[in-house]
Amino acid sequence: MDWHEVLIQQTVNGVTRGAVFALIALGYTMVYGIIQLINFAHGEVVMIGAMVALTVINTLAGAQPGLPPLVVLGAGVLCAIPVCMAVGYSLERVAYRPLRRAPRLAPLITAIGLSIILQHVALMIWSRNPRSFPQIVSVVPYHITGTPEGATITNVQIAIIGTSIAMMAGLLALVYRTKLGIAMRATSQNQTVAGLMGIDIDRVIALTFVIGATLGAVAGVMVGTYYGVAHYQMGFLLGLKAFAAAVLGGIGNLAGAMLGGLLLGVIEALGAGYVGELTNLCQLSDWSTALAERCANDPNVTLFGSNYQDVFAFLVLIAVLIFRPSGLLGERVSDRA
Repeated sequence: MDWHEVLIQQTVNGVTRGAVFALIALGYTMVYGIIQLINFAHGEVVMIGAMVALTVINTLAGAQPGLPPLVVLGAGVLCAIPVCMAVGYSLERVAYRPLRRAPRLAPLITAIGLSIILQHVALMIWSRNPRSFPQIVSVVPYHITGTPEGATITNVQIAIIGTSIAMMAGLLALVYRTKLGIAMRATSQNQTVAGLMGIDIDRVIALTFVIGATLGAVAGVMVGTYYGVAHYQMGFLLGLKAFAAAVLGGIGNLAGAMLGGLLLGVIEALGAGYVGELTNLCQLSDWSTALAERCANDPNVTLFGSNYQDVFAFLVLIAVLIFRPSGLLGERVSDRA
């Protein structure tokens, strides 16, 4: 590929990945916007969604091989969503609600502990071995640049991007066009006053966790379908990246979470695509005879490869915390109801 085709291909890959990050980041930013809590167990909710969907898909694909792929995938999603909703509600009701008026360090440590607990519960249920998603959906590539070896976008990537956009639009409509959304924004602004106005604070907070878990369940299925594998530790890194995306856009800001997720996905993909070329030591072969001899046999002696792509998310997080702690769009804990 030419450099511009590599740029287009990595941008497509980054937008696909960023759309998933954005869905997960919305779960973080909604909870933080209302009760100022970083729910570090949210990544494990995503993992549970992927594992439940995988179990259902494998069961249906083995029992009924003739079922249409979309029916099998849809059944996996429909089973993953209520399970994740129940997990999200249980986390809020059992672990976070009793600590709502405790010092902030207590619920933070609790969130980390819940993350570890959910990982080990998944370990006991699904074992430590990575599970492969069956290729029930045929991947069809579509050429973007018009050349056979050029950049492509697949039907799976289109489905992931389209579904993410639809869910994000639905969430915005819920928050800004419904009574529940008004109650959520009022609770975010001032819980005491919202309670005096007749809003059930406990119900609103519980529904916030449930909605975030729903988005996480769909994101987990997307990750499993896109990469073709799921395991009990997948939620940890996904959660950290989504948290970095929420901080990048502005924690507590819905639009910021979406923007941060997309930007982080694109930055990570471009970094993975170009880090090898930028750190190719053969460009300095004139300075060293030993390096020139090695480059004669292997012209791609790189300092860093694409396997360092996970580093970029945290480099971005560090840079944002140093230069713009409020995020690109600014931290917005509440809106006027």
